[in-house]
Amino acid sequence: MRLDRILVGATVAATLSSIAMARDYISIAGSSTVLPFATIVAEAMGNNPNFKTPVVESGGSSVGKKGVCEGIGTEFIDIGNASSRMKTGELEFCEANGVKLTEIKVGYDGIVVASSKDGILLNISKSDLGKALTAKVPGPDGGFIDNPYKNWSDVNPELPDIPIRVYGPPTTSGTRASYAEMVNEKGYCDKDETAKAALKAAGEKAKVCRAMRTDGAYIEAGEQDNLIVQKLQEDPTAFGIFGFSYLDQNSDSLQGAVISGTAPTFDLIADGEYPVSRALYIYVKHAHIGVVPGIEEFLMEWTKHWGEDGVLSDAGMIPMPEEEREYYKNAIKELPILTADMLE
Repeated sequence: MRLDRILVGATVAATLSSIAMARDYISIAGSSTVLPFATIVAEAMGNNPNFKTPVVESGGSSVGKKGVCEGIGTEFIDIGNASSRMKTGELEFCEANGVKLTEIKVGYDGIVVASSKDGILLNISKSDLGKALTAKVPGPDGGFIDNPYKNWSDVNPELPDIPIRVYGPPTTSGTRASYAEMVNEKGYCDKDETAKAALKAAGEKAKVCRAMRTDGAYIEAGEQDNLIVQKLQEDPTAFGIFGFSYLDQNSDSLQGAVISGTAPTFDLIADGEYPVSRALYIYVKHAHIGVVPGIEEFLMEWTKHWGEDGVLSDAGMIPMPEEEREYYKNAIKELPILTADMLE
């Protein structure tokens, strides 16, 4: 056997040994949308006396995907939660650090634009919603200008004549990334004829429309969606962007905007009719499996609760169809390594 292989093997063994000695619980971080669901699964696993309850933290999807990819060892998390799927560039960062992952889809979620029940129920098209919050819009000369719209009625006279003020997550958030792609880019810039003409004239792609306003119309409110809920309960003229589960849990005081004729309900999101919905993922680090106790058991714990009648559904997560649940249950057993071609 070559000396370099012996040294590599010894280094990996020493690293994994340090994980085992330093930590006897699973460390998880990432999406604020996945957070309540992962916490439920972690607490369920905590009922098993053979394992400690996994520690689940927030920080945003970017933190989850980057954190799980940063390296192998006790200082790095074991599992990253995400409400936006990993991109090839993020996977390349993993591979550069010697990290191999398995991707597990755990369910679906809708992104809502909510407001206080003491305020106005917004009924808006996806195109107008994107037009209201994207940073740049077509100007009089056909080029892009800073978004000038102050009130919702400036976007469309049929909308309320009140200021555009929307609380939402920061740039590290998968919810924000998914919203910007589905609403600003695909809902507005890909559909609006004036926007398409301006993009063509500028030689730009619709991705430029993903940038959110920074002039006070869109207000970053951190990764804790409960803080946005609190803001809306205090201010009936404001709106907030977050995952459906937070609307579901606060349905006594909040209401979800009707987007392109469809209200955000459990059934309409599950049926695919609600126009702003996305998948939820967890990313599992291979090198920690079998070393940090309970990772495989934690993954199987998800399968006990992610069905139509499971506790995760009661908490607001939209279940995958049965065939998809079976596919990812097998993936948990086989742990296929995520590759770039799987993300295409």
